[in-house]
Amino acid sequence: MTDSLTFHFDVDGENFVSAGQASVQVKKNLRELGFPPEIIRRVSIAMYEGEINMVIHAGGGAADVDVFEDRIVIVLSDHGPGIPDIDLAMQEGYSTATDNVRSLGFGAGMGLPNMKRYTDEMRIESKVGKGTVITMCIFV
Repeated sequence: MTDSLTFHFDVDGENFVSAGQASVQVKKNLRELGFPPEIIRRVSIAMYEGEINMVIHAGGGAADVDVFEDRIVIVLSDHGPGIPDIDLAMQEGYSTATDNVRSLGFGAGMGLPNMKRYTDEMRIESKVGKGTVITMCIFV
């Protein structure tokens, strides 16, 4: 594979049941392409956490995955409320999830920290009132 393969997914912000479908599909795609299980696991976890965050906080968004021979780049973008304090949001356990979301078993404040933990590089660009773009890279 000399060029990249690109996969695009729309993340439905109204449906917790469908959250995670993109990460499941990428997992299948990477398996078919012969990527090592540990790389697939890291990509799946980072993507799933991002999808859930888009559903909880942003009303959905888009996930784009570019697969290269030496790396996998995941770009998650939304038009949600933005993240006012990225440093605070990166702290384990910090969450702005509603009680209703927490009652569903989400919103423990581990999404962004786990995304960082399972990727080699992560960049967050966010503007309050405009949305957030998170770019993650996992080297193969």
